[in-house]
Amino acid sequence: RSIVRRRLQPEGEVNIAVVGKYTVLKDAYKSLIEALMHGGVANRVKVNIDWVEADTFEGDPQACADRLQNAHAILVPGGFGERGAEGKIQAARYARENKIPYFGICFGMQMAVIEAARNLAGYTKATSTEFGPADEPVVGLMTQWSQGNQRVLRQQGGDLGGTMRLGAYDSTLADDSLIARIYGTAHISERHRHRYEVNNNYREAIEEKGGLYFAGLSPDGVLPETVERRDHPWFIGVQYHPEYKSRPFKPHPLFASFVQAAIVQSRLV
Repeated sequence: RSIVRRRLQPEGEVNIAVVGKYTVLKDAYKSLIEALMHGGVANRVKVNIDWVEADTFEGDPQACADRLQNAHAILVPGGFGERGAEGKIQAARYARENKIPYFGICFGMQMAVIEAARNLAGYTKATSTEFGPADEPVVGLMTQWSQGNQRVLRQQGGDLGGTMRLGAYDSTLADDSLIARIYGTAHISERHRHRYEVNNNYREAIEEKGGLYFAGLSPDGVLPETVERRDHPWFIGVQYHPEYKSRPFKPHPLFASFVQAAIVQSRLV
């Protein structure tokens, strides 16, 4: 009854722009839609989703600003392939520069890291090897990682599904991070579905010059799992998919916090 009441009689509303590449088929983001609704229920507000096709403002910062100016928060979800990538990078930059809450999930985290590498850390050619050969592969194909006590190996030309890092993996969060405060713990387990990863070799430079804090790492310290900005009200990227674990009676803490940040932003506009 409480959930129905919160859905039918919200105490406010927020506008969240989802900058994606499959927006013509909303079911592609079904889990994400539900998780955002759960975040709205947690905060007693209606979440209005503004679907933004990522390639509509590639290479045009002003068009990006015009399109996103009414958003109380920006979410860049997962995806595969190069199409729309530059638009997602532009959205991350707009959110960073204008202090608008930003949530990058999987590919969305990778694009936020590339944005910081290019525009703040001096890696002007930063990109992902998912798009082809790269001089500065800030994001690259994973070839090995730990799963429990075992080492998992993959090859560049292997079966696509087989190269994915799938299922639940543990992450360790820094005690002083925003994301640890949101979870209320430094040890989490979240579901993954990706084959590319932020290159740990660039981590130190991006932290020092790009201002991104790699707050979450795999237990062995090799794979970056979360990033955030300390100079921003709410800017978080995660390599995993928190929407997979959100439920109506138990909204995922990241989505609840993200919607709460959007509420705060709505009062500033």
